[in-house]
Amino acid sequence: MHFVEAKGILSARNGMNIYRGCTHGCIYCDSRSVCYNMSHAFEDIEVKINAPQLLEKALRSKRKKCMIGTGAMCDPYMPAEEELKLTRNCLELIEKYQFGAALQTKSDLVLRDIDILSAINEQQKAVVQMTFTTFDDDLCSIIEPNVCSTSRRFEVLMQMKKRGIPTVVWLTPILPYINDTEENLVGLLKYCAEAGVKGIICFGMGLTLRDGSREYYYSALDKHFSGLSDRYRREFGNSYEIPSRNSGRLMAKFAEFCDKYGIMYDNDRCFGYLFDLPEKYEQLSFF
Repeated sequence: MHFVEAKGILSARNGMNIYRGCTHGCIYCDSRSVCYNMSHAFEDIEVKINAPQLLEKALRSKRKKCMIGTGAMCDPYMPAEEELKLTRNCLELIEKYQFGAALQTKSDLVLRDIDILSAINEQQKAVVQMTFTTFDDDLCSIIEPNVCSTSRRFEVLMQMKKRGIPTVVWLTPILPYINDTEENLVGLLKYCAEAGVKGIICFGMGLTLRDGSREYYYSALDKHFSGLSDRYRREFGNSYEIPSRNSGRLMAKFAEFCDKYGIMYDNDRCFGYLFDLPEKYEQLSFF
């Protein structure tokens, strides 16, 4: 871990990455790709130590309230966050200046900040997004070795439900010949239905691999799934898109389930929901 004084914090679409790099160890991680030009070792977490100060300056200058996002590239709840509390400090600022928040994580450390998320949601809007890939916790410990299990993430979603905080699940990636089964999909979808998630983001049944992430993924396959990397090379070569042979059947099951339980699953609608901050106060004045 190392610290930097960043020059800015919010992207053009009001997203922020307080940390850069990750120690979760997910074997499929796209953020390892060389196209992102990371100048340090991926596990050597870069910490934007002045993130709260930069965020406060940015929020003060905005004329219109909006959703502030975090977690698109790097999880806002790295283990270091437990001590540093930079994500918490930023959420406190979002609540103070009455903006909305949409965060994405795989960590149950988000429960520490459920009080602030509740406060944000009461006055504006807060959305917690969790990633689901693998229903079986033993398999999850191989695919995502240094982060809480899927069953624990489900518990996080249930706690959010109790507080009335809306949730969205990222059902991605689904790894060919590893977790691309109907049993895995149905188990994850049942979690989503019980937790009352607002929507599920899914880019199809498969994964994508770029230079950098591909090498790491194949190395993990060699370690945990003997012979599977050779099969990938034969079938997919250096392709970016790695679709499951079960994609059609699984996507049909996915759509059928979401329609049955009223879960939003059109990606454009899901992203629209994440970015949209309703004019609550104008709506209240109507009545």
